[in-house]
Amino acid sequence: MTAAVMEAPARLVVRNWKAPVTFGIFALIAVVLFIVLGRGGETTYRLSGGSDLIQLPPLVVPVAATTLVITVALIVLAVLATWMVATGRHVRLWISVVFAVLFLVGFLTWAAAGQNLPVPGLLIGTVGISVPIIFGALGGVISERAGVINVAIEGQLLGGAFTSAVVASVTGNPYLGLIGAVIAGVLVSLILAVFAIRYWVDQVIVGVVLNVFVTGLTSFLYSTVLSKNAEALNSPPRFPVVEIPILSQIPILGPALFRQTIIVYAAYIAVAAVYVCLFHTKWGLRVRAVGEHPQAADTVGIRVNATRFWSVSIAGAVAGLGGAYFTLGAVGSFQQDMTAGLGYIALAAVIFGRWDPIRATLAALLFGFATNLQYVLSVIGSPVPSEFMLMLPYVVTIVAVAGLVGRVRGPAAAGLPYASR
Repeated sequence: MTAAVMEAPARLVVRNWKAPVTFGIFALIAVVLFIVLGRGGETTYRLSGGSDLIQLPPLVVPVAATTLVITVALIVLAVLATWMVATGRHVRLWISVVFAVLFLVGFLTWAAAGQNLPVPGLLIGTVGISVPIIFGALGGVISERAGVINVAIEGQLLGGAFTSAVVASVTGNPYLGLIGAVIAGVLVSLILAVFAIRYWVDQVIVGVVLNVFVTGLTSFLYSTVLSKNAEALNSPPRFPVVEIPILSQIPILGPALFRQTIIVYAAYIAVAAVYVCLFHTKWGLRVRAVGEHPQAADTVGIRVNATRFWSVSIAGAVAGLGGAYFTLGAVGSFQQDMTAGLGYIALAAVIFGRWDPIRATLAALLFGFATNLQYVLSVIGSPVPSEFMLMLPYVVTIVAVAGLVGRVRGPAAAGLPYASR
């Protein structure tokens, strides 16, 4: 009697050391900042504004004790992440979130020692800065889900900002400025679509060229046309702040989320709409199909390139709305290169958010928070060098994408042209 002995196939374990290495680096930074360069005194977190319905008392924390406890916790989490990867486990997302929140609280407590940190003001600025990034990231998600890499988000934002300023100034109607911004975003995206889909030009190169082209064109028109007739062409009416009753008076989050302009509220709607359309409609299924496996989509009758054209156009329209926020919601006029690279940060948010509209929005809020933090810490007199504060948003972007995002896989056919049958 013979018995067949079958051995179970060996399981391939792929270890990703990004999270443990990143945790270790930031734990070391925490040791240097919070212990070696530790500060004394107290940090006061102001939690309520004067018009909040419920007034929360300020939160006063001792700097030395708080940063010491947080440093120990960060070291423990770094060791835990190292052990998990060494034993073939994945570092859970919640562990990365807890680590990031602890480091942030420790850094704020250390940097604002002896000062008052206005939490509502910090969050209001965060939402304001994040809005164009959110619109740009949503446009990037739609486009890349359809298989077209959208590096031209910067150009779409800048084109939307320029056009909305001119149209709203000429007509005196900010809503017509919004329509102009949408049209400008669509025009930029159509150029990307024609070269990338019709003529198979490398999508990354086309995107970079479009960004340079739009930057140069808007700068030229600003210096030769807008600056010479600013009253008529570059003085658009701004959307007023609309307070939502009761919700706007909630402490901490109320002023940040519900005392905003109509463009910010449109961003909330856009996030929900993009998520529902991509993952719960027939159109979204087709978009994701042509981005993942265009041959299979073509086989079942989906017009691959037509779907990509429409998706890229919609993506440009959404990004154009983000450009309008600069001129109609925040600044009140167009300035040269006023997007300041936020389109590239939006592209990073797409990757960090793993091509998911909700995650990309959270990533955009993170980058917006880092950008606003440099202003707040500069105002309260933080000991952090100003040069580093200017670098902070981009440092956070690099760390988030390269260190915390882990292994990611975008749409399989992104960047690959397709010849329809």
